[in-house]
Amino acid sequence: MKTLIVTAHPDDTSLTAALAARLADSLGPDEVEVIDLDAEGFDPRFSAADRAAYRGEAEPPADVRASQRRLDEADQLILVFPVYWWSMPALMKGWIDRVFINGWAFDIDPDGGTRRRLGRLTVHLLLVAGDAAGTYDRHGYEHAILTQIVHGVIDYCGARRGGVVFLHESESEDESARRTAAADAVERSVAAVRGARDADAGR
Repeated sequence: MKTLIVTAHPDDTSLTAALAARLADSLGPDEVEVIDLDAEGFDPRFSAADRAAYRGEAEPPADVRASQRRLDEADQLILVFPVYWWSMPALMKGWIDRVFINGWAFDIDPDGGTRRRLGRLTVHLLLVAGDAAGTYDRHGYEHAILTQIVHGVIDYCGARRGGVVFLHESESEDESARRTAAADAVERSVAAVRGARDADAGR
């Protein structure tokens, strides 16, 4: 079993990067691969070549196929990202746009039906949020985010829902509180991955 951690942040000293590294260490280096989309220079722009691949008229571009191959080898996927404008960064959204396409993540039948192809994959989310949990609850931000990502992407591709962990108040000036919250977020994410692995082993 292999876990793939995908992160998107331009600062390799960020809390997002630190969480991804701690997750990898906690889960065991032999079972984890980390994709840092920024460090790898992934191009998030959905191009004419991507459109042709989506329509089944051409093979996906090389960088897309590379990501798909890495995902093909994984049974657990963890997306670790900061919340930008109540969603994920454009870099990660572009990775999903380009990689999770017709013919790989799902098939669109001639009659308009959809066959979902990622049933072997469990997807977990670790979201780094600047605001407090109360703000998210009051305005329905968490529900909106999960509708976009969990229902709109994970469910649509037929993948299994994993853990969803929000690290709130990530920019708090209370360093001790930030450290405690970060450790708790990693612990809960690790527990979700291990629980999903145990469930897979029992199938």
